[in-house]
Amino acid sequence: MKPVLLAGETFHVTSFAAKGYEVGASARYSNGAERYIQGLAAHGIAVVQIGGERCESEFPTTMDRLAAYSTVVLSDVGALSLLYTPQTRVGRRSVNRLELLREWVEEGGALMMAGGYCSFQGIDGLAMFRGTAVEECLPVECFPGPDGLEAPEGLDPVIDEIGHSILAGVQSPIPYVLGMNRVAARDGMETKTLIHCGHRTGQMPLLSVRDYGAGRTLAWMTDIGPHWLSQDFMQWSGYDRLMVNMIRWLTREI
Repeated sequence: MKPVLLAGETFHVTSFAAKGYEVGASARYSNGAERYIQGLAAHGIAVVQIGGERCESEFPTTMDRLAAYSTVVLSDVGALSLLYTPQTRVGRRSVNRLELLREWVEEGGALMMAGGYCSFQGIDGLAMFRGTAVEECLPVECFPGPDGLEAPEGLDPVIDEIGHSILAGVQSPIPYVLGMNRVAARDGMETKTLIHCGHRTGQMPLLSVRDYGAGRTLAWMTDIGPHWLSQDFMQWSGYDRLMVNMIRWLTREI
């Protein structure tokens, strides 16, 4: 299998500590995809990661460059990080990478969006995928405003399509999650919701899939790592199998 391209899941944190007149600053860099990358690697799937801060200059801008990958996974990276290009910065016309991704899927590519503060529409509405070409090919529709749901009490996943190949070999029950992006499932025979979570506002899709043109898309509405994935989920024996099966379904290997 060609490697998976993972865009996003990195962030910088800068902190200030004030002790009277003395103020000190510190910074750290974090990668929320370490567990995900390890899980796929254990099953022979290589991952090439482009952190969100590098997408502007490094994310593919042509079909040929996308063809080097089996699947593109967008995780915790907003639309603007993909729309801006070096040419945009200096006032020149360039490629719309969201439209490029839609066309790539339509011609047989595989696209996954995973949840997070900067996925779908985003916890503050800043991810801004609603109305874009990427949303057009996803199995779900983004809400018009902030969509992040924090659930410290935990949300229990419920399987809707037990016989689907993505869930083959996945042990149940699936551990709880601590938050997710709220989205709306699409209608149509080409779209299925495989797992949902119950909430006082109703059922919310957690895992949905779709055939789009000659390609496939998948939406996983919670994190692939902490913090929305609980420690129970991260340590669950089914974590690797579920994440690997998502990729193998997208690439038509199962």
